[in-house]
Parts: sequence; C-alpha cells; structure tokens
Amino acid sequence: MDSIQEPINPIRVMIVEDHPLFREGLEKALSGEENLEVVGYASTGQEAIELCPQYHPHVVLLDVNLPDMNGFQVARHLLHEKEKARVVMLTAYHEREQVIYAIRAGASAYCAKDIHPEELMRVIRVVANGGSVIEGREMNQIELDEWVHNEIESILGPHADTSTEHLIPLSPRETEILYAVTNGMSNKEISAKLGISQQTVKNHMTSILQKLNVEDRTQAAVKALKHGWVRMHPNKDSQNK
Repeated sequence: MDSIQEPINPIRVMIVEDHPLFREGLEKALSGEENLEVVGYASTGQEAIELCPQYHPHVVLLDVNLPDMNGFQVARHLLHEKEKARVVMLTAYHEREQVIYAIRAGASAYCAKDIHPEELMRVIRVVANGGSVIEGREMNQIELDEWVHNEIESILGPHADTSTEHLIPLSPRETEILYAVTNGMSNKEISAKLGISQQTVKNHMTSILQKLNVEDRTQAAVKALKHGWVRMHPNKDSQNK
C-alpha cells in the first residue's frame, strides 16, 4: 500500500511575471489564502533562475512570455538543475502544442491567465502535493505521460516521434537569434550582440526559415510571437544597454 503524503503547509509560492499589475493581482489573490505564502518575485527568466534557489518555493507561477527568455526555457532550466519547485505555467494563449511542450519542459500545470482565482488556488495545492493539472483535470505522473503521448499522436499521427522537437523545433541559439529579429535587430547587430559572424547569423536564419516553414524573417517573427516562443521587448533601445 502506498504511503500517504502529508499536505505541504504552508505552500511557498514564487511569482515570475513582468507585468506589475498582473503580478500584484496574483499576490493579492494569494495573500488571503490560508496555507499559501508568497515568498518572492521575479520579472525576468534570469531573475527566476537566480532567485529560485534562494527562495526555495514549492510552486513557481511562471509566465510563458518574459522579456529575456520564454517560460519553457526557465522551466527546463529548473528541471535540469533539479530544483524541487514545481511549475504552474500561466499564459494568455492556449494551444495544445504549447501545453505539451510546457509539460515536457518540466511544468506540472498549464493555465490561462484568466483562470478563476479559486481554480488557481486548487491548481497550486494539487501541484504542490505532487499532482498535475491539465485542462482542469488532476493527473498523476502515469496519467500525465499517457495524456502527452496521446496528444502528440493526435497532432502528428500514430507513428509520431513523441519528443517535442517537432512542436518547437528551434535550438536555444536559434531562439535567441529569432528573439533579436523580432525586436528589429539586423544581422550586423545580432552578430555584434552575440559575438558571432554575420555569416553564422545568416546560416541560423536559413535554418530557422526552413524549420518554421516560412519564407522570410517577418513571417518567422510573426509565427514565433503567435506561439509564444519569443516576445517583443517594450523598448528596443534597452537591449543595447
């Protein structure tokens, strides 16, 4: 017979969100909840990676779109670093491919930003105590793995490779370059920023266009923004500071 896990009390929560109003709204909603404690905040992916080991949260509420990297990259880093925090991904978009990728990146739940506060509290408690929540359904690890497998098959076919490479095919370097393109940087500027040759930038762009099945940089940027793989920086000039 399996041992029963004692519920975590209080549940330590870290909020990773770059929009102050939404972040403050989350804090307000959580602060009135019994057995929940907001222990820290971050407004960028890098801050989240650096502060998570200091705050020791049980649950990280993680925005998919952050100024410096996407939430999938942050979740993957926390997973690889063997952080004990469990991730609840928050997004303004809800596409099946993104849910799958979030789970494969290490998230335990994927929720819309307009989720009702009471439902978010339920998700946090389920996740903190070892469960997962997808589309409102609580799952254990076996059920979650089966859900991901079935969803990938429904998208790519019964003989699909169930890795996430076909869902978001860009490498970390390609994602970095596409982020720069989305924010209006030229090949020369990208070359200087990343310390690589302009020819290398061109080679990466060729690969990006092929992988995304688009014809030009603009189409690549639009597709990446739509899927939440990158986001536009609110102030282009601040990238160079």
